[in-house]
Amino acid sequence: MVIPGYDPDDIDERLEELLSEHELGEYLTAEERTRYDDGESLVDLLSGDDIRDLLGENPKTDG
Repeated sequence: MVIPGYDPDDIDERLEELLSEHELGEYLTAEERTRYDDGESLVDLLSGDDIRDLLGENPKTDG
């Protein structure tokens, strides 16, 4: 997933800092965990909502 205005490598490093081993299971399926262990980045595996949640960025709503 591409997030405009951010370097994917920087985001991936930050996500790895925020996630501990036991928390990976809360965000990744078994298949995604295997892909992560094989070298795929968290930026590509996590949903946009998960990334915003981990970074503490809540979506803005009108009203």
